Amino acid sequence: MLSASRYIVDLAARGRHHFTTEEAATALGSSTPAVRAALRRLKAKGAVAQPFRGFNVIVPPEYRRLGCLPADQFVPQLMQHLGEPYYVALLSAAELHGAAHQRPQSFQVMVKANRRPLECGEVRVQFIARKDMESTPVVDRKTPRGLLRVAWPEATALELVGYADQSGGLDNVASVITELAEVLDSDRLIAEAARSPIAWAQRLGYLLDLTDHRDLADKLVSHVSVHAKVVAPLVRSKSRAGAKRDDRWKLAVNASVEPDL
Repeated sequence: MLSASRYIVDLAARGRHHFTTEEAATALGSSTPAVRAALRRLKAKGAVAQPFRGFNVIVPPEYRRLGCLPADQFVPQLMQHLGEPYYVALLSAAELHGAAHQRPQSFQVMVKANRRPLECGEVRVQFIARKDMESTPVVDRKTPRGLLRVAWPEATALELVGYADQSGGLDNVASVITELAEVLDSDRLIAEAARSPIAWAQRLGYLLDLTDHRDLADKLVSHVSVHAKVVAPLVRSKSRAGAKRDDRWKLAVNASVEPDL
């Protein structure tokens, strides 16, 4: 009878580093409780981790210190297992596009509905919900375990201001935008702004001006001037009482933003 340790060695030799508990039970010809016990022993040795109930990953020696595979090497397979669309978003997407101002503490993944965060060893995965996420343009990035879906940099820029609280606040967002702006395409930015809340474009335009990316801002302001019907607060959760108005972006500037340039 094939042993659990032999099973994961054979899987890894075929280039596969994930499996379900049910798949292991079938391959080993054993009961699910017995397989779970065998996997617990492998987990204690650091050879296997379980980021999600019933979904296991094989941990090569170079990642044993993490206690798991890096998130980018199992999230695509996990989301396929769950049957849910996803893409890498916010600070994690910005980092993959070259804006590595500050490494996010969690790997950030956009999904359609709220989902609890995952912990696997030292690896953290944070899920953020956006109902219309399936229309977000993405690019595939290669990883050692397959392809990873990553939001376009233009979509990422708008989502960073739209989900500023999950992105370290506007100061951090402005710092990331400073680097991310180098890879933004103005036509794609306008196209993405058209499918996003107009307040996101208003806030992003303000940050582009603030960080001296005037060319991009000048392209975006035409979209804002046509579509922005009301004055939006720079920070949605703060009062706009006494806030200075920015007429170019139709914004109530109710907070000071200090990017780390």
